[in-house]
Amino acid sequence: MTSRVVVLISGSGTNLQAIIDACNVADYPAKIVGVLSNKADAYGLVRAQNANIDTSFISHKDFTSREQYDQALIKEIDLYNADCIVLAGFMRILTPKFVQHFNGKLLNIHPSLLPKYQGLNTHQRAIDAGDKEHGVSVHFVTEELDGGPVILQAKVPVFDGDKADDLAQRVHQQEHRIYPLVVKWFCAKRVIMQNDNALMDGKLLPASGYASEE
Repeated sequence: MTSRVVVLISGSGTNLQAIIDACNVADYPAKIVGVLSNKADAYGLVRAQNANIDTSFISHKDFTSREQYDQALIKEIDLYNADCIVLAGFMRILTPKFVQHFNGKLLNIHPSLLPKYQGLNTHQRAIDAGDKEHGVSVHFVTEELDGGPVILQAKVPVFDGDKADDLAQRVHQQEHRIYPLVVKWFCAKRVIMQNDNALMDGKLLPASGYASEE
């Protein structure tokens, strides 16, 4: 049975495009039924429209509080009867009520090897720290910012002389590879969140997710 996916974006939507492309592959267990953005000019909305996917725009500027905005977002997402909500560059901190409403259904991608570098400017922070490797994590969303259990990570090298943009490009290539894979696992019910832990095929995943090198 095909799972119904809603994707939340704020920008160009390259990860959205990777998942759209994956959905066109035979036997992929997911279908994107809606794409929502908090920014009207997000190019990801165009990507969705080009793929004949329903789109919605709800500006956070039209609401007086984060709670009111998230309540409107919940109402809109619920119309799609979604099995999975994918955050793909959705640049907003979600309220506890939002996270609780979709508990166990929320996936996010973060450009670092969590728990390192939660928040913003992750590439520059990795360079400044002298790290030899950096990467990206797909994780379940909990009330802690970028703190939910990791499902899968991909690592990239950090070379001498790298700028943040160089590292970002390297990380983006991996994002587009692993995000559609995790969505596939989730929609095939291979990955679940239970008691704030990620389980793969019924087995508890380590802190760094599947295929850990630890």
